[in-house]
Amino acid sequence: MFSRKYIALGRVVTCWEQIVGPEMAARAHPVKIRYRKRKGPDSCPCATLEVAATSADATVLQYQTGVLLEKIERIFGDRWITSIRFVHVAANLPRIDASPKKSLTDDQKSNLSLILEGTCDPDIHKRLESLGSLILLKNS
Repeated sequence: MFSRKYIALGRVVTCWEQIVGPEMAARAHPVKIRYRKRKGPDSCPCATLEVAATSADATVLQYQTGVLLEKIERIFGDRWITSIRFVHVAANLPRIDASPKKSLTDDQKSNLSLILEGTCDPDIHKRLESLGSLILLKNS
């Protein structure tokens, strides 16, 4: 049960920018999925997605709830998330900027490309390259 729950949240987090768009993805993020079982003869499990957002962003997203649920259904192929609940976060929290401030040296770039040259999937290659860049910058 727990492994399915965290895998589902991971899938939502991975596709979050496609669901809400790049601008809103930077300001609101999914934090939890709550599962519950419906009562009745067609009792299939359903889930509520909890999204952390400021009051203003939650209001905007609340108006788009139907569209967001349709996008989630289209991406995952099933209507297992049936509602969205918004959790308030303070508007004055500092934003975490994941983009590196410094750039890699030529040696670091060449070493990273040598390490990743066997990666066939372009999406995984891009993610590993980003992760490797952040690690190298942090260690230097």
